[in-house]
Amino acid sequence: MNILLTGGTGLIGRNLCHYWQEQGHRLSVWSRRPQQVAQLCGSQVRGVGRLEELTDEPLDAVINLAGAPIADRPWTRARKAVLWDSRIALTEQLLAWLATREQRPEVLLSGSAVGFYGDGGERELHEDSPPVGSDFAAQLCGAWEETAQRATALGIRVVIVRTGLVLAKGGGFLKRLLPPFKLGLGGPLGNGRQWMPWIHIADQIALIDFLMQRQQASGPYNACAPQPERNGEFARALGRELHRPVILPVPAFVLRTALGELSGLLLGGQRAMPTRLQEAGFSFRFIHLDVALADLLGPH
Repeated sequence: MNILLTGGTGLIGRNLCHYWQEQGHRLSVWSRRPQQVAQLCGSQVRGVGRLEELTDEPLDAVINLAGAPIADRPWTRARKAVLWDSRIALTEQLLAWLATREQRPEVLLSGSAVGFYGDGGERELHEDSPPVGSDFAAQLCGAWEETAQRATALGIRVVIVRTGLVLAKGGGFLKRLLPPFKLGLGGPLGNGRQWMPWIHIADQIALIDFLMQRQQASGPYNACAPQPERNGEFARALGRELHRPVILPVPAFVLRTALGELSGLLLGGQRAMPTRLQEAGFSFRFIHLDVALADLLGPH
């Protein structure tokens, strides 16, 4: 297949590129720094700075994962604008370009996050569950999904992937957690009862490939393991794997003072379930958190 990725130099995008290169697919990554694409994604991956460079090439699939990191700094007004433009404005630009093409891809798989639902409390959240909150993350995901869905008017099958917390070596959520936990300074956030819908990077890559190639797949899918964990249990599991104590909870007021509105992303949670993925026949390799952490952090 001939596949175009946005966000190809991010954690999920890089792993997808390496996986699909091994499968023999042809890959292009639309990037602000196209000269870095081959180094980050693989020597056979083409970096393009302008979509017009692909005008004459047939495309089978577009994977739209671009977006500035949502949790790496407080949500100032300027930061919110960056987060919005890097998702919604970029997706609008992508759709405008697709509309000009005579040959269009069979599928657009576009990113989202379980933050779509807002802080779900104790509710089980399935793909047909409406948002239960209207915080900035929920608004951002909702607008991103709505924009991507417009591609159906172009005759393109649209798949939305609502990703949880991706666990991977050397990147993402774990990369930020490991330093304090290795020092024995890690602990639950707030009361530790908020749900954390996690997923191992191997399952994230496999489910994207599964949904891209499954012609019956369309609409939203929760990309998270079938057994979410509460934040406190996640902290204890990580401490066990690292053989470190977990005795220092981070009080909610400290997070609110330091991070402002962003703290809601850490103190809230989603008990999201991958209902539609399992109904479609996708099999997770990593269902239990202990097994996933051992695979990523244990001796090999």
